[in-house]
Formats: sequence, C-alpha cells, structure tokens
Amino acid sequence: MTAVDKKVLLRVDNLSVSFRTDGAPVQAVKNIAYELYPGETLAIVGESGSGKTVGSRAVVGLLPDTATITGDAELDKQELIGLGGEQIRRVRGDRIAMIFQEPSTALDPVRTVGWQICEALQVHRKISKADAMKRAVELLDLVGIPDPVHRVNAYPHQLSGGQKQRVMIAMAISCDPEILVADEPTTALDVTVQAQILDLLRDLQEKLGMAIILITHNMGVVADLADRVAVMYLGEIVEQGTAHDIFEHPQHPYTQALLAAVPYLGRPRPKSMETPVSSRPTDEVVMSVKDVVVDFPGRIGSPGVRAVDNVSLDVHAHEIVALVGESGSGKTTLGRCTVGLQPITRGTIEVLGTNIVKARGRALREYRRRVGFVFQDPAASLNPRMTVGACIAEPLLIHNIGTTAERLSRARELLEAVELPADYATRYPHELSGGQRQRVSLARALVTSPEFLVADEPTSALDVSVQARVLEVFVRLQHQMGFACLFVTHDLAVVDMLADRIAVMQLGRIVELGTREQILRDPQQQYTKDLIASVPVPNPAEQSVKRDERRALRAAETAPNEAPDGWVES
Repeated sequence: MTAVDKKVLLRVDNLSVSFRTDGAPVQAVKNIAYELYPGETLAIVGESGSGKTVGSRAVVGLLPDTATITGDAELDKQELIGLGGEQIRRVRGDRIAMIFQEPSTALDPVRTVGWQICEALQVHRKISKADAMKRAVELLDLVGIPDPVHRVNAYPHQLSGGQKQRVMIAMAISCDPEILVADEPTTALDVTVQAQILDLLRDLQEKLGMAIILITHNMGVVADLADRVAVMYLGEIVEQGTAHDIFEHPQHPYTQALLAAVPYLGRPRPKSMETPVSSRPTDEVVMSVKDVVVDFPGRIGSPGVRAVDNVSLDVHAHEIVALVGESGSGKTTLGRCTVGLQPITRGTIEVLGTNIVKARGRALREYRRRVGFVFQDPAASLNPRMTVGACIAEPLLIHNIGTTAERLSRARELLEAVELPADYATRYPHELSGGQRQRVSLARALVTSPEFLVADEPTSALDVSVQARVLEVFVRLQHQMGFACLFVTHDLAVVDMLADRIAVMQLGRIVELGTREQILRDPQQQYTKDLIASVPVPNPAEQSVKRDERRALRAAETAPNEAPDGWVES
C-alpha cells in the first residue's frame, strides 16, 4: 500500500523518552520521527532494548510516572504528548488501540473474556450490557474464535495461546480504532498459529481500513505484513523505507547485520554450522524410545489427556535430532521423559545403556550425571539467589565432583566456552540479558560433560542476532564435545540450520521421520506440508508468493468434493 497522495494520520517528530533512576537518567528513545498513513502497516523493528515498545507506549500515554517524554505526536493534528486523564483515555482504546505482547498477563484471569470485551465497549460507547455482550460475540466470531456464543463466557486459562491472542485483537478492534498498535503479536506462537494471526490482521485491516503499527523483531513477520519499515537501534531510528527497500537494499550496517542473522528456511547452511567429518553421527544408539505412552489424569469429572501416544525414536551418537510440532503436540513431554523428569505410562526408554524407567537411587543419579537439559526459560530455571558461577557449578556439587575451587574453575571455563567473560561468574542472573542467561543455561547443562543433551526451545524468545550467536555457540560445542542431542522446537528455520534428522509430532504421535533434506524439501505428510507452508521467509516478494500458496493449500483442504457431473456432494 502506498502512502502517496494520502494525508498523514499520525506524525511523530523528535520524540525522546528518558527514565528517572537512583543514578543518572536512562535515555530509552532518542529523537525518533516517523509518519503513519491511513490503511498502511508500519513495522518498527529492532532488538530487545532498542526502544521500539517504549516509543509506541509514549504515544498512547502508557508509560510510568518515572518517564520524561519530549517531542510531538500528532494524531490527525491532535497533539497527544502531554494529554492526561480523561483526554488521553478518550483517544486510547477508541482511536488508538494496542495489542499487548503477552496476552496471558494482559487479560484479567478472574474475568470472562466476554466481560473484558464488554468493559472496553462500555467505557467508550453508550451501549447497554446486553448489546455489548452481543457485540462481543460478533467480535469473537470475526477474529475466528470457534463457538463464540459459548466461548464468550470462557476464562483466559481455558483458551490456548493463539485464542488468547485473538481475544486481545477482538478487544483492541471493539471500538473500530483508526490505529492498531500490535506489540510482538506472534511472539512464542507456533508457525501455523502465527500465520493465522497475520492473515487475521491483514483481513481486519482490509475490512476496517485501520492503520497498523507492528512492533517486532521477527523479520519474517515484517516481510509478510509490513508496507514500510523503521529500524531502531539503541533508541534511535537508523533507517526507514519500504519493506522491499529495507530487505533488498539495506543501507545501515545494523540493518544489514540484523537481516544476515535471520535463519532462512531453504538456504544453505552457514559454514560455521557445517558438521566436520570427525563429528558426524555414527550408528551407535545413544537414546532409544520404544512404544512410549504418557497419560495425564483429568480433573474431577473430566477425562484424562494422552500427551504421548505410542512413540518410538532413536538418537545416535554425535547426532542432533530435531523434534518439531505445534504446542500441545507432546514434544516437550517426550523430551522430559528421556531424562527422567516425567514418568511414563508404559513403554521403554533406554539412554546410554540405562533403562531409565526402572532406574532408581544411585543408578538414576549416575545416569543424570551423563545427561543435560537446557530449559526453555532460563530466567525461571536459574536460581535468582545464586551467582551465575554457583548456578553453573551446582550439578558438580550435586554429583560430588571436584573441590570448591575446581568447580568454580570449571564454571569459569564453561562461561568462556559459551563466549561470556569469566568474571560473569560473580554476577546474578537478573544482571544478564536474555541471550546471556540462555548461554549460562547451556553452560550449566554441559558442566558435567554430558553424552546426551535435551534442548527445549532454547532460542524461542531471543532476538534474531542473539539467537544466531547462541546457535553458533551451541553447534560449535556440540562438534567439540560430541554429545548427542534431542532439540525440541517449533522453528523450522532453526532446524534447517543444525539438525541431522527431524521427527514431526502431531497430537502425541510422530507422523513423519527422516533426514533434514527429506522432511524440509520433500515432505510426505499433509501436516508437515502445512508447517513448512506457514513459516514466513524474510523476503517480501517470496513471502507474498508463499502466502498465496498457503491460502490455496488451505482452500483446497476445505473445499467440498465435486462429483464428475459437476454436482457438489453434500
């Protein structure tokens, strides 16, 4: 969509934001300027801490009292900076609405989703409760929530992540805003759900004619949805242009580095990721799962859930096997089973010659010394009261390996191996960035020199440049140390960079298993094809073609069968 011959809907000029602290003020946004036109999508991209969310929240008055805001933000010639109380509330939610990054924390857990949508309507519109509830049902239907008449009375915890995100979108568009600010609307969503959310935003934009400010670090999402792009770095906009210009002819070194770090499904592996001959997989089986079933009991009056359904899988020495699938497919449950963190209902699991289903006491402890686990959220898995060095050395302490000095020395050695300064051993987890904490989590998993490692979504919430660095460190250490790995993820572009084989899980079963080339280049199962078709590529032209192919594929799946004489079968 072109902005030519259109009036400016939102003009931001010389906007700066700083925060008062006990020390010197922290400058989060520095003199940014951009324009937004009716009906277009402007993507504001950059890494965590670049100021993209702070700048957008400043426009709608959602920053704390410690923030100092200067500059201008005009909505159709109405100045927004400095508005307070009732004046900014009349704008926020009515003319400008926001989709927050994490719907689980943005939605009230003790109120139904219908109540929360009605609240937004009744604040800005003179409407009865009955009419507001009727409108809430219409909005849930519009954003693709199944059975909206009943789901309007559901609580947030009763919905999936994708459904909660759709509820947030329904709340945001309830008052027909002119501008929708979408802050990381697809973070941590499966690729299929992400594709559905992007299609939904595009369809709503066409129906309602609203402009969208898309805040994200996912360049594939930018290529799919954005008309123009503003790139932020250290609080400043360093480059602006159309999506095609930014992707095809980036000018600023930061933009070039950002795009170079994006994993790209179908591209050749970087040389740094190529497996040397000495580290290639062998025929020796390190982990063997046979006919494993995991059942979770239901609540009173509710049936149980089968999370893993008769799964069999082997991992060989020096091999990285990627376990992929959507949330709820059972991949994390299976990964936890292989290291003894989740009991199984039936079946056998043998790792490094140990039957872990029957292992107890000393045998189980000895087994766990030989395996490692990298958790998805390092902020939750690292003890906030322990120093980084103590966190890394803790497995050595548990297994009574070495002296105190030797353990600290090993922790410092592993910090340097994951490319962090050794003196970080004296810091605490909250003093590190997300990428640094993930490297600490990797160092802790490797501190006992494991022969088998399970990595559960270790890069899902990282910026692309940080993700690329963590993956390079991971692959280098896997080549050096030779451990076998079960890599649990839903990011197929990451899988393409590092996996030897891929197992695709759906509803607790492995529906397809093969080499990376077989699964990603010549998939046989429809589910695998759908997953691959849903992965956005960081190229607007390619993504446009891929989006059309995805829609055609979905239309073919849902179209009724036609009889030879032209009659449509009922």
